[in-house]
Amino acid sequence: MDTKKYSPNIVKYIPFLYVVWADDLLSASEISVFKKAVESDTLTVEEKNRISSWLQPKNPPPDEIITSWKDFIDNSGVKLVESDNYPLTAFSQQLSSGEKGDVETPDENLKFIEINLGIQPNHYRHLFEVKTNKASKADFYDPGLLDLVLKGEHAPYIDEFRELLSHPLFQWKITRDKNAFRAHVLEQVKLLAGKGYGAMAYDKEYGGIGNMPAYAGIFENLMFVDGSLTIKFGVQFGLFGGSIQNLGTKKHHDQWLKATGETTVLGCFAMTETGHGSNVRGIKTTATYVKETATIVIDTPGKNDNKEYIGNALHAQMATVFAQLIVNGTNEGVHAILVRVRDENGNLMPGVKIEDNGYKLGLNGVDNGKIWFKNVSVPRENLLDRFGSIDENGNYKSDITNPNKRFFTMLGTLVGGRICVAKGALSGAKMSLSIAVKYALYRRQFNSGEKVQEDLIMDYPSHQLRLIAPIAQTYVYHITLDHMIRSYTSSSEDTRRKIETQVAALKALITDFSNTTIQECREACGGKGYLLENRIGDLKNDVDIFTTFEGDNTVLLQLAAKGVLTDFKSEFNSDNFGDILKLLGAQLSDRLTTFNPLFTNNTDKEHLFDPDFHLEAFRYRTRRLTFTAASRIRNYLKKGIPPQQVSQKVQTHLITLGKAYGIMLSYEIFSAFVKDMENDRLQFLFRKLGALYALSHLQDSAAWYLEHNYISNTKSKAIRQRVERLCTELRPHVAALADGYGIPDHCLTAPISKK
Repeated sequence: MDTKKYSPNIVKYIPFLYVVWADDLLSASEISVFKKAVESDTLTVEEKNRISSWLQPKNPPPDEIITSWKDFIDNSGVKLVESDNYPLTAFSQQLSSGEKGDVETPDENLKFIEINLGIQPNHYRHLFEVKTNKASKADFYDPGLLDLVLKGEHAPYIDEFRELLSHPLFQWKITRDKNAFRAHVLEQVKLLAGKGYGAMAYDKEYGGIGNMPAYAGIFENLMFVDGSLTIKFGVQFGLFGGSIQNLGTKKHHDQWLKATGETTVLGCFAMTETGHGSNVRGIKTTATYVKETATIVIDTPGKNDNKEYIGNALHAQMATVFAQLIVNGTNEGVHAILVRVRDENGNLMPGVKIEDNGYKLGLNGVDNGKIWFKNVSVPRENLLDRFGSIDENGNYKSDITNPNKRFFTMLGTLVGGRICVAKGALSGAKMSLSIAVKYALYRRQFNSGEKVQEDLIMDYPSHQLRLIAPIAQTYVYHITLDHMIRSYTSSSEDTRRKIETQVAALKALITDFSNTTIQECREACGGKGYLLENRIGDLKNDVDIFTTFEGDNTVLLQLAAKGVLTDFKSEFNSDNFGDILKLLGAQLSDRLTTFNPLFTNNTDKEHLFDPDFHLEAFRYRTRRLTFTAASRIRNYLKKGIPPQQVSQKVQTHLITLGKAYGIMLSYEIFSAFVKDMENDRLQFLFRKLGALYALSHLQDSAAWYLEHNYISNTKSKAIRQRVERLCTELRPHVAALADGYGIPDHCLTAPISKK
């Protein structure tokens, strides 16, 4: 470009013009930002007209003009200093003045553009062939503040706990022998018990502090040490201890809870059976009350009716056994009974048979096993009788007369375990992302052939997309799960059914996300990610099972969807479901066919970043899927198709609804949290994280929204572009975001996480 053609006032806008046109994302809102800066500047009318002529999306500058801008920038000899507060502004000022060196006072108009268009170094590092004096490590956010947000009110407990994890016993190492691994994990669990961490959710009289959310915070941090430790800890204190706490009464608490928290009694949670999997209501193990001896006899009726995949099975002395309770010849449904499986010397009790499950894909420090019972007798008092009891006369009693309601009420008290599973899986994703991010911030690969140094892999847009988008989701899901554990802890028996629906969707959504993210991190680290020493491979194997224990995700999504359908029916307080559907059908049809084209085609930045738009989109999809699922079910039932067959016909529809509900719920919770944040700068960052979460999910579901005419092709494309743009805007803060997880240095042992 012949710079003599342009005044210095025009030259200083050239880098900005080149960035926005090369980025191919010049929307109406960006034009208004640019024009506002130009109008505020002390330019001549001719200069303003010239710049404005280059700000017309329908009439862009010719390619030769854009190329001439690039040539001028490349040959300027001016160095762009990425560590400047406003790098592009400073660079442009030097370019227009011809003077090299520091710029003391940023041009306010250029600064206005740089800030309001969210222009970051990654928008121009690969556009300009200019050398930089310093690689960008611009973290404008304190990771400690981000960590404080995530820790919330439990920060003192978590900080103290993380310090304990520096103990040599928690140093991660590769252990191939499962017996040695299991012994090591048991030693770790006992150390934690001795410090009071296992009993945190129990009341003070049983060695705890009565704080389930704090316990969940400890649980998720254990994943930074090892997956096997996390699960063994959860089985002992969360599942076994939790079953006594939630399904038992004071006599059980007094006898067993303190001992469980101290690990003087080791226990397991025997629910799942080989032949029945997720169908807990259909388990075959029986618990028959014998009136003459006031005992309950536990029996495994068939070869495949044994308890399967029971954690702590090889170390446990006690088991919470779920079985069909038979009293006076009547099956009262599934109940939980405490059964001793080993004596004080570790020998199996008469009638109890336990086999090792052997080596697994991961979690080989957890002693999973199979258990059979043959006429094993326990006292009547061992029945965990919060929801159903046997009196001294041998009669069954329950305040919940409906067996189905009693069953779901019983399982609802164990929902906290599902929340912890989701938290643990999410920590696995955080750990993998932290390792992958740290590696990407020093690993270099390829260049244009003209540079001395290769490019950081974190500076490639594809790498940003694969790591930064999931980082945003981890923050959303963390806030969501913290909210859910608080809601669960403070819930009543009347509200727990709804929470069970919510947790079912979230557990499935988040554990699936975590597995996908860990795999992405493995690939993002290339061959280094495949080495066990770098931890990601180990995390991948350990977290894999999280999608199927504490409820298979496919089953949980259907459970969530059925809960949504139940609420859909009951909220209208009418028995005539058909009339409700007919009415809603007319209302929705009217609404869906009259979308305003201004909405469906709106690609304005402010609109695409607006939480109200995101919420409306997620709610619309969930509502639409709910309505169409209900309509399909009604139509099938009207034709006389049996309910079981109806359920199968709409199964994939229900799974889609369950996922949509989980995505919507997460964003609702996160948006409300961000809205209440008092720190404006952190709130701004969290809004960007929320926008990236929302737009990523809208992009993933773009086909559905296009099918239903909710968005246009143009808007779908703009959403995709905005996802990429947000990843680039968050690039300068990626190190802070990863460090904001609060993973202690003594837990980040992967060699590639340290330069």
